[in-house]
Amino acid sequence: MGRLLLAFVRDESGATAIEYGLLAAGIAIVMTTSLTQVSCSLTNIFSKVSSELKAQ
Repeated sequence: MGRLLLAFVRDESGATAIEYGLLAAGIAIVMTTSLTQVSCSLTNIFSKVSSELKAQ
């Protein structure tokens, strides 16, 4: 029974898929956050340009 438990603990065959999944989730979170901030900046820039064009 001890050898079976030790073999189970040492088995890393599924660890790679989990690591890739966590890495992909982390990248998705970073991309979502940065794109949200860029989108707010672009909205402000286009609003300013639009108001400047309407004023002329």
